[in-house]
Amino acid sequence: MCPERRKHVPGPLSDIRVCDLTQNLAGPYCSQILADLGATVIKIEPPGGDMARPWGPPFWGTGGALFLSVNRGKRSVVLDLKSEAGMDVVRRLARDSDVFLQSSRPGVAERLGFDYEAIRALRADVVYASVSAFGKTGPLQSAPGYDPLIQAYTGLMSTTGHPDSPPTRVGGAVVDYGTGMWAAIGVLAALRERDRTGVGREVDVALLDTSLGWVSYHITGYMATGEVPGPMGSGVPAIAPYEAFPTSDGNVMIVAGNDALFARLCEALGLHELTEDPRFLTNPLRSRHHDELIPIIAEKTRAMSTDAVLVLGRRYQVPCSAIHDIAQVLEDEQIAASEMIAPHPNPEVDDYRDLSLPVRLDRERPRAPGAPPRAGEHTREVLGELGLSDAEIGALLDAGVAEQF
Repeated sequence: MCPERRKHVPGPLSDIRVCDLTQNLAGPYCSQILADLGATVIKIEPPGGDMARPWGPPFWGTGGALFLSVNRGKRSVVLDLKSEAGMDVVRRLARDSDVFLQSSRPGVAERLGFDYEAIRALRADVVYASVSAFGKTGPLQSAPGYDPLIQAYTGLMSTTGHPDSPPTRVGGAVVDYGTGMWAAIGVLAALRERDRTGVGREVDVALLDTSLGWVSYHITGYMATGEVPGPMGSGVPAIAPYEAFPTSDGNVMIVAGNDALFARLCEALGLHELTEDPRFLTNPLRSRHHDELIPIIAEKTRAMSTDAVLVLGRRYQVPCSAIHDIAQVLEDEQIAASEMIAPHPNPEVDDYRDLSLPVRLDRERPRAPGAPPRAGEHTREVLGELGLSDAEIGALLDAGVAEQF
């Protein structure tokens, strides 16, 4: 049996319609945020579906985990936008949409006729959002970009991993998901302004800009000192101790980010003498003498189990954590209490669960009621709502301009 559907409460964007032409992860994550907040999202997919659909393994049912993570609560329509008939349907949708999202390569929207000026001519107050790799200016504006490429390009990868190890990407798709968040923030700001002025706005976000934001303090530090930061391992050079330490059966993350916490850590580990050591009296001194301090602490933790270190951390109120794998995350009591991972009806998977929106409104996590759609699942339904007759819909399907699951 599928999980019971929670009573659906209309979200704050329940009067907003979104025409979403984006694919992959960043743009679809933006539209999933809007869907969770109540917007009606029409997902336009090319023949064969969003290129992220077959990204896997892992798969759950017929959906790849990457696709499933960013497409909840949408209605899918498959259209060939290279055909005039397909673009005519998009134009009809655009006239009825408050928000228009697209993530095509530079020049494609202009060539096919869904650039900002073209869509604004159809609806003057539209909020038009573009997601790109490198933005709309500069020598790389037409270059393709994916999360790991941008991590590499912006230096994020150069600060990830351990010294003398191969370059390492951040394990999550932080550039894609972060860009989707910025797109949603931009759309929400533009909608708020439209409420006030009646005027729409053009919103631009880029993977490049998001990733630069993730390394902002590294960039600031380099501009201040001229020193190029390298791989950070589990720590942060500006704070010590602030990293993973070995235990007899694993590792534990210890975060003693100020002088009081450092004193409590020393008390917990029986290292009272360190609090009087002139090398370690303040955080700047501890950071400067990082390579001398860390082995002293590690010698103590290495002789203890992870659980023993965690018990001491709780007793002396020192922030610390075991380093969980994903299976342990799903078994954790606090994670369960957060209600971030929740059952959701899915016709393909009986025990389907997914990640909720990381925000609460009136103590509830807003969620779109629908599962990630199958490619073209709602094509006939949406075309009918646009006023096309059964004969017109049939002709589009027969010509391959539209596809119905």
